[in-house]
Amino acid sequence: MSKSKEIIIAGSLVLLLIVFASLSILKNEPVTLSYPSYWPEPTYDFSNNNLTSEGIYLGRRLFYDPILSKDSSTSCSSCHLSYTAFTHIDHALSHGIQDRIGTRNSVALINLAWNKSFMWDGAVNHLDMQALAPISHPSEMGESIQNVVKKLHETNHYRQLFKQAFGDSKITGERILKALSQFELTLISKNSKYDSVMANQKQFTTQESNGYLLFQNHCADCHTEPLFTNDNFKNNGLQLDSTLNDFGRMLITSNPKDSLKFKVPTLRNIEFSAPYMHDGRFKRLSQVINHYVDSFNAPNLSGQIVLSDTAKADLIAFLFTLSDKQFLFNSEFAYPRE
Repeated sequence: MSKSKEIIIAGSLVLLLIVFASLSILKNEPVTLSYPSYWPEPTYDFSNNNLTSEGIYLGRRLFYDPILSKDSSTSCSSCHLSYTAFTHIDHALSHGIQDRIGTRNSVALINLAWNKSFMWDGAVNHLDMQALAPISHPSEMGESIQNVVKKLHETNHYRQLFKQAFGDSKITGERILKALSQFELTLISKNSKYDSVMANQKQFTTQESNGYLLFQNHCADCHTEPLFTNDNFKNNGLQLDSTLNDFGRMLITSNPKDSLKFKVPTLRNIEFSAPYMHDGRFKRLSQVINHYVDSFNAPNLSGQIVLSDTAKADLIAFLFTLSDKQFLFNSEFAYPRE
């Protein structure tokens, strides 16, 4: 064979490899969420945002990138830490750009595919829109989605990542939000001791069993199994903070009946997600339980309970069975190191 033919063949092989590599990049490997058979079906409509490995990875990169904030100092992960159930633990209220302080404790990002509303007051009713709230909030990320698009367009690596995820390098606000949703939809906590017990793989201790019975009798109406939230809004019996003046759901509906109602948070990984309540006023889980016991006669209080000290300890023992360390330390959820 002549050298010229060898060169032509070699060149053709290189070209084919490039073509196959390009097809692989645009392949968009589909991803299906895995969850226990006794869980309900997710409420998120995946037909408008199919999960792919490339889209999830892009969302993960965006989640950890402070470029989404006005001064590139604050990322989504600044308030939602993977190893603390995707919330913050070192202060009561969220912190943002220029050391500004928000008005609420950050919400733990867990099992979002089953949520119909978001934020403590339900101001957002679709996950694909949720990220707009912290991005645009002046005390959180303080940025506009239009400027985020502009900044991302100026980076070579993001243009390539968007091409891999969506088929071309065009960056839009819609694609940014959908990519973030794709990553957040994978944040499924399903491997706690509770889940192992439900799958008949483990057994509760006597104390945990006692706590489970107490939970079912006093807490399950609001913190409904297996997601441990009813995705609704309830009065938690807390007095209004005169500094924050946060009336909760009423700020959205303008209905006086919704005054001081806040979304029921999931109890999954509650051991790791302190401080508690919408304003982060309680640092310990025991304080939350004592609040409900001491506030038995509080007006409009949802979920009133009366417990002895032993019963409180039993209840906490059960709540600790909702801890899922596989979720907390999952490397696929952590900062995406190259």
